[in-house]
Amino acid sequence: MEQALNKRQQAVLDWVGQGCPDGVWPDSTYKTSGQALQNRGLIKVTKRRGHWSAHLTEKGRQHLIERGIRPVEQSTRPPERPAREPAPPRPRAVPKALANYADQLLDELAVANDGCLIKPIESGPHAVNWASRVNAARKSGKIPHTQELHGYRTHRGYEIKLVDIPAWRLAELTPLPVPARLTKPHAVVAALQKQPQPMGLTKPLQGRALRIIQTLIAATTAQGHKASLGTTQGAPPPHRRRKAPPHFSITAQGESVGFLVLQEQDRREHVPTDKELADAKKHSWMRIPRFDYTPSSRLRFILRGGSPHRASEWADLPDRPLEEQLAEIVQEVGLRGEAAERKRLADQQAREVQQKRWEAAMQEAHASYTHAYRVKQLGEQADTWYQARRLTEYVAAVGVHATSLPPGQERTEVEAWLAFADAHLQNLTESASAPKLPTPPKPSGDDLKPFLGHWSPYGPRSY
Repeated sequence: MEQALNKRQQAVLDWVGQGCPDGVWPDSTYKTSGQALQNRGLIKVTKRRGHWSAHLTEKGRQHLIERGIRPVEQSTRPPERPAREPAPPRPRAVPKALANYADQLLDELAVANDGCLIKPIESGPHAVNWASRVNAARKSGKIPHTQELHGYRTHRGYEIKLVDIPAWRLAELTPLPVPARLTKPHAVVAALQKQPQPMGLTKPLQGRALRIIQTLIAATTAQGHKASLGTTQGAPPPHRRRKAPPHFSITAQGESVGFLVLQEQDRREHVPTDKELADAKKHSWMRIPRFDYTPSSRLRFILRGGSPHRASEWADLPDRPLEEQLAEIVQEVGLRGEAAERKRLADQQAREVQQKRWEAAMQEAHASYTHAYRVKQLGEQADTWYQARRLTEYVAAVGVHATSLPPGQERTEVEAWLAFADAHLQNLTESASAPKLPTPPKPSGDDLKPFLGHWSPYGPRSY
């Protein structure tokens, strides 16, 4: 079953049915509802060079007739091109000179690489103020409502980008009604309700704050999040109240978002009393306060934890109380949870990639260690072979000398030495004549360090 239109969407549909008269909407937020209506097939939105227009479809016309509203004839709407004849793309060349800076920037961005312009930053009386031109383009109303223009200084120059607005900023949020009284409070709200002044609020404001918290927790719990009570008992001194721990927290996808509830203070100039004036005149250390602070009827919610998206603080405004901002706060909690989940998955993937790279580096290090060990053994075997050849020649020469000696003690000692030399030479000859591929011992971490580069031999870490 198709979901019914909310009041905002119905008002925009009625406005389109009347031919989109001027002066109805104070800003361009109606375009978001228009996009939702187009997704349902009730209107057709046309955007050409930043100009927004809309007209009813047959489905939208029937919807208004069923509600007793007769739409006006919209003969001025642009004719639709047949589907079998798509409009050919028109190349947009950058004009040499345009009086309108917004048109010039949009045309240049349309043909720029990666949608980014880099302008030189110059000085002097004739230098172009690119920040001023970007601001003029923003105020021109020619930038599509789904995009925004960014401009900032970089080491390359002044960069200008036209980027898409995130989908969460364009989403149309359903208002959350706050109950007039608490009937079945959440466990966190019930725990706060039992304490006399759990948040340091005045009594008239505490009831309203608890009802807002109840609505907030109920909406986030419906999305699968969990709420828990904080540790703050009462309000800290005024100069420390913004640094106090949260009164309660909501955990979304493992990300805990703390909520600190504060009562705004009204400030007015302090009128010194006669006693204060006398004390200040009498004591040099005496300081008369400049302002007096009194509790107001305004609330402020401060969010901590996670990656902020919309904001980190919400407060009562003259034209928009906190009750009308609850949908944004609920969305903010969900966005921070989604961001935390994306970061967790990215960190896990990065750890897995690092683990695989470390394992590959360790495998190469073991192979390099084995190769270096065998090369070392090969050199030692070659040295043994050369030593055996030298000893053979030397022992043969000594043997020839021994045969020339007469029988006696000297010849006996030389023959004993020859017997020892022959035995040693036989061992050297056997090891040199039958070399074997050596098996290296199990390497230690220090043995592998020379072959690992920046990796640690004790885990997937780098130096």
